[in-house]
Amino acid sequence: MSQLKSILSRAGALLLGSTLSASALNAPYLSSSSSAMETHKTKVCIVGSGPAAHTAAIYASRAELKPLLFEGWMANDIAPGGQLTTTTDVENFPGFPEGILGIDIVDKFRKQSERFGTQIFTETVTKVDLSSKPFKLFTDSRTVLADAVIISTGAVAKRLSFAGSGEGAGGFWNRGISACAVCDGAAPIFRNKPLAVIGGGDSAMEEANFLTKYGSKVYIIHRRDTFRASKIMQQRALSNPKIEVVWNSSVVEAYGDESGKGVLGGLKVKNVVSGDVSDLKVSGLFFAIGHEPATKFLDGQLELDEDGYVVTKPGTTKTSVVGVFAAGDVQDKKYRQAITAAGTGCMAALDAEHYLQEIGSQEGKSD
Repeated sequence: MSQLKSILSRAGALLLGSTLSASALNAPYLSSSSSAMETHKTKVCIVGSGPAAHTAAIYASRAELKPLLFEGWMANDIAPGGQLTTTTDVENFPGFPEGILGIDIVDKFRKQSERFGTQIFTETVTKVDLSSKPFKLFTDSRTVLADAVIISTGAVAKRLSFAGSGEGAGGFWNRGISACAVCDGAAPIFRNKPLAVIGGGDSAMEEANFLTKYGSKVYIIHRRDTFRASKIMQQRALSNPKIEVVWNSSVVEAYGDESGKGVLGGLKVKNVVSGDVSDLKVSGLFFAIGHEPATKFLDGQLELDEDGYVVTKPGTTKTSVVGVFAAGDVQDKKYRQAITAAGTGCMAALDAEHYLQEIGSQEGKSD
């Protein structure tokens, strides 16, 4: 709870600071109207707040593109910083041998973006107009005219709601319950302990197999009597001696362990056919029921795949609209890691810089 208060307090201060700084900035590419809606002109506008957005901002700032970045205000019910703010220890991002809290690494991303001149607004972009240039982006209080746009709004892991699944008092989110086995599965609290995965698709099979490296046993809890995963992924899971499937079942409650340390101790599992509720002792539970990319605000103006992810041209961050680029989990349904998001953020900034050079927006600046 103290971390949540810190996040909200920081975000509130940032919102006030960003509003004040907008009127103070006197760069030639920024203008504001005297009306309630402020209008800004920029070469690059970045939408997002995670490693992809801030890496793009750092590269764009160092290229003297003076980007504006909208980090959102509780966009998709997540604080500025994205999914990293919902995790505790981050141990697989290079440069932090002792690990670092998710909220702390996000704060470092932000400070580095600001250091090189990125102007950050703690506001949510609610709609865009990509039909003509300059592109138009809208929040509740601003309109931005941008020569290039980088979309890095991420994807939110789907979570189930049942007693004990949430945050705060009585909940075990980040205290045994997670939505990313690759991110959290190697944590000490899961090693040599029984674990469970909820899901029936390829992601669930993959995460269950991954967790067998660390857990003593892995249960796959699935509400049906067959998996929807591909045959090869099913075979890998079903042939693994450390994996056991709990068919036709759903979790109705999570409860703590006997130590009183506030970590997960087990699950109440209901058989959806018989109605019987059984006890399953596990120290970890991982949701593997998919992700939802944050693309609704685009209103169909960019090409999306069947799952709603932004389609980019292979080997680039270019989207279906020339001058609009996408980075991070909003266009990556496979890896979904902070470090890969950062890499595509770099790519997006470089792609945007090259695009601006081509259209002459950089006023003669050359490579």
